[in-house]
Amino acid sequence: MMEYKGYIATVEFDDDAGVLHGEVVNIRDVITFEGETVPGIRKAFRESVEEYLAFCAERGEEPDKPFSGVFTVRVSPTLHRAASVKARRSRKSLNRWVGDLIQDALAES
Repeated sequence: MMEYKGYIATVEFDDDAGVLHGEVVNIRDVITFEGETVPGIRKAFRESVEEYLAFCAERGEEPDKPFSGVFTVRVSPTLHRAASVKARRSRKSLNRWVGDLIQDALAES
């Protein structure tokens, strides 16, 4: 993965085309780029982000920002209640408890 101005991108090698291609993965808008070398793909990534920001500015629109850290999860009332009780027993807020579970799950993968 690569990061530039808070935008994170993944890169894959396309063996058929003989190029590296990438995509920004932490926003809803689509930003893609490609290059033939590692320095080339890094440059293309930065240029694509800059072009995206300039395009948004020209249109008077706010660019899509990398994830804020806030998301809504819909669960059944029974699961919500059970999770809240478990969090309180752990002396944590529900947000902190869920965040810790997510962090633990990511560490396992």
